[in-house]
Amino acid sequence: MKAIVYTQYGPPEVLHPAEVEKPAPKDNEILIKVRARSVGFGDLMARNFRSITPRKFNMPGLLWLLSKLAFGLRKPRIRILGAELAGEVEAVGKDVTRFKVGDEVYGYRGPKFGANAEYICMQEASSVTHKPANLSYEEAATVPYGAMMALNLLKKAHIRPGQKVLINGASGSIGSYALQLARHDGAEVTGVCGTARIDMVKALGADHVIDYTREDFTQNGQQYDVIFDVLGKTSFPRAKKSLTPKGLILYASFKLPHLFHMLRTALSGGPKAICAFSGEGYAYLDTIRELVEAGAITTMVDRTFPLEQTAEAHRYAESGQRTGHVVITSSTP
Repeated sequence: MKAIVYTQYGPPEVLHPAEVEKPAPKDNEILIKVRARSVGFGDLMARNFRSITPRKFNMPGLLWLLSKLAFGLRKPRIRILGAELAGEVEAVGKDVTRFKVGDEVYGYRGPKFGANAEYICMQEASSVTHKPANLSYEEAATVPYGAMMALNLLKKAHIRPGQKVLINGASGSIGSYALQLARHDGAEVTGVCGTARIDMVKALGADHVIDYTREDFTQNGQQYDVIFDVLGKTSFPRAKKSLTPKGLILYASFKLPHLFHMLRTALSGGPKAICAFSGEGYAYLDTIRELVEAGAITTMVDRTFPLEQTAEAHRYAESGQRTGHVVITSSTP
């Protein structure tokens, strides 16, 4: 089968087509004909991971070291990228009960990657489930990771109707879904993004939009019940004055100082910081499918590229020009 592989870290040019062995499903696995996969932040980082220093890594140093060992110190251990996918079940293992041949599915591979290929096997009990009926393969491939992360963190905030929520990084994979989920919960939502993506964030339903190149939200005198900081750009001391007395800031990415403030504020009566990893599993994806089919959340695809042009897709995703998700499609019938 066709796949896009890389054998050394570097710029998009390290990605190239190759013929690899088509996988066969084990007893508890399904074989998926991949129709579409997204180009996510994790793909871009993993492709050039040798250049990612502890400072550039958006998680604590210990996790950087573990990731460095897992990905490979000098060259990639995992040769095929692609973490989010959508496709069709082509075969099922003998113990599989949730799926049948022909089912349309979407899923998330996490650090295992592997979706930049024509076929992939996934365990029935992993983060894969039936695709939202009202999304195309291209649209569905952009949903799993960002929506699962947003859903998991926002559950910790217990958002109530009328509360004010700010999403710092509202145009990204996580932030775009956090914005919509907060709106679905009845919040008044402010999205923070760059100039090029203001229209996108407005189209997703933000009540207010702040262009971070022109305004620092921590300096505008506004207060929010919840601040969702996707990349951990805002320290707790800076964010505190922008929080209501019982407000909280959610960090999807965090360093040791963020963890320190989470522990320090856990028992305090004032504003709090919360750091959390993504919740994963098909139960999350089933919930997200229901929200998508009910019209509560949607997605915006900027550009699609054929599998053979994966390097170009990465280059475009890194260009700063995108105004939505970047998707790689398969041409197989």
